[in-house]
Amino acid sequence: MSFPRVALVIAQALCNHLACTPPNPTSQKQRYHTEEHFVLQIAPFVFKCHQYLVWTCAFFETLFYLSTLSLFPTLPTILTSLLSLHPSLTPSTPLQSPTLTHLICPLPQTYPPLSLTPLFTLGVLAVVLGTYIRLDCFRALGPLFTFDLTIHPAHTLITSRFYAHVRHPAYTGSMLVVAGLALSHLSSGAWMTSCGPLGVVPRAAGVVWAAWWVWTVAVGLSRAQAEDREMQRVFGKEWEAYARAVPWWFVPGIL
Repeated sequence: MSFPRVALVIAQALCNHLACTPPNPTSQKQRYHTEEHFVLQIAPFVFKCHQYLVWTCAFFETLFYLSTLSLFPTLPTILTSLLSLHPSLTPSTPLQSPTLTHLICPLPQTYPPLSLTPLFTLGVLAVVLGTYIRLDCFRALGPLFTFDLTIHPAHTLITSRFYAHVRHPAYTGSMLVVAGLALSHLSSGAWMTSCGPLGVVPRAAGVVWAAWWVWTVAVGLSRAQAEDREMQRVFGKEWEAYARAVPWWFVPGIL
């Protein structure tokens, strides 16, 4: 494992954190589309889970990298000293390198090559691009942007920046982030599939990837339809003119 991979993993986790942090709180009185199935309404909760999971992967991939350095033999001593600061956390026996090795990489017995693969690099680029799109949408909508579907008292129809090309660019950004995270952390050469829980069951990563992607697309489609209906109701002919000029939901010329 190389330092560039560690740096990119941490940068990706930071981008995901920014993309999944609500720019504004949700006012429950202003919400709509609350009749949809519960599984399609938990996107804010899933985004929060994204943050914890991606930071967890970044943490263990960083530990794995440190374990390959000459510093690693001193890590058990350092951790034992830190634990001894609190009597209730003092281990009965000093931590040994094999114990740390098993905690960092329980499967397999020998370290797998966590590497800077083409899929990992493509995933990082997708997350960075998706984050850029979402942050630009945050700026374009300002106080109008919430993670739950709401109508602000001073709501206006935003048709500039990415909204001049597709009607729901924030969902485009979300799909890029999810696709990028999957490419980076559910492909071979990642801690999650080489050392972590998805290394236990064959093809588990593929099942998780498919379910994750299907849910993300389903949420995007459901919300896009609901937003279009609400914008047409609120803005009438102004929205209809905008929809004719910008007929695409997520990707110009495709969808």
